[in-house]
Amino acid sequence: MRKILLIILIAALFTGGCSVYKTVSNISRLKYKIHSAKDYKLLGIELKEKKSVKDFNSLEILKLSAGLIKGSLPLTFQLNIEAVNPNDGSGGFEKTDLTLESFPWKLLLNEKETVNGNIEKPIAIPGKGESVIIPIAIQINAAKLIKDKNLDDVIALILQIGGVKGSTSNLKLLAQPVIGTPFGKIEYPGEITVVDKTFN
Repeated sequence: MRKILLIILIAALFTGGCSVYKTVSNISRLKYKIHSAKDYKLLGIELKEKKSVKDFNSLEILKLSAGLIKGSLPLTFQLNIEAVNPNDGSGGFEKTDLTLESFPWKLLLNEKETVNGNIEKPIAIPGKGESVIIPIAIQINAAKLIKDKNLDDVIALILQIGGVKGSTSNLKLLAQPVIGTPFGKIEYPGEITVVDKTFN
């Protein structure tokens, strides 16, 4: 992350002087992390109350088995990314309101890349020092996550992230933000890694 920010700051010195430098410096202070995930569904079946394979009724198992045979088990959920813009005018930094114009991302599950996408529309990140939630709709074909096509293994893996004891620690997002500023759009020169619990 430090290398990326250094490249941005050096570029600013050559493209617009002090004002641009300050703006880009403030952009470098933006932080992101995985805040939460919700509304997990596997082939339309809600997972929030599921602990194990035994919590699926016979009709649900039949539906999932048929989906697995067809090679189609869509896992859908909403991943919430928390963004913080600390540029509220304190600590020697100018107050800077920024806009997340684009947020191309790749989702990793257990370090394996699954799907990619982008936000649907720009999101304002005011210079208030407060958090803003970036909602991302995720859809993964869970049938492709397990090579041996064993339904129990697929369900066990999915419940690790979306069941009663699910955790976003299995998830990681690689993103390359594009930030809107008074001087135009500024794209990060490389990807950042977004994980849960820790701001990057």
